Amino acid sequence: MRAINFTLLNQEGEMVALSDYKGKVVLLDFWASWCGPCRKENPNLVEAYNKYHKSKFKNGKGFEVLSVSLDKNEKAWIKAIEKDQLEWDGHVWDKKGQIARKYGVRSIPHGFLIDGEGNIVAQGNDIRGIGLHIEIEKMLE
Repeated sequence: MRAINFTLLNQEGEMVALSDYKGKVVLLDFWASWCGPCRKENPNLVEAYNKYHKSKFKNGKGFEVLSVSLDKNEKAWIKAIEKDQLEWDGHVWDKKGQIARKYGVRSIPHGFLIDGEGNIVAQGNDIRGIGLHIEIEKMLE
């Protein structure tokens, strides 16, 4: 299944598109600051980002996280990014939940692992906790 391209604003008010990450392995992560399970999963995302960010993949150059927040409160969203030390650049705000609906996200956290060619290779509970690392390892060169 192909990932659907979209463009949303980041916390600096700049437009960020999924297509900006073309050629990279991407974790598209739907979350929110008020979501307890999301916040519990964030240290795992930080660990994966630090571990695989500069890795070489069979069909992708590097690993990136694109966090899509479903927060209604911008300040809470930005504070959560800082508090959880989500140090990657990819943070966008899906304030109205339009992108989450396009992707069929019914509950969060919900992630999609996208290969360097734009295909969704794993999603949902399969890529939570250690599962994320297992799926990323499968794509390493």
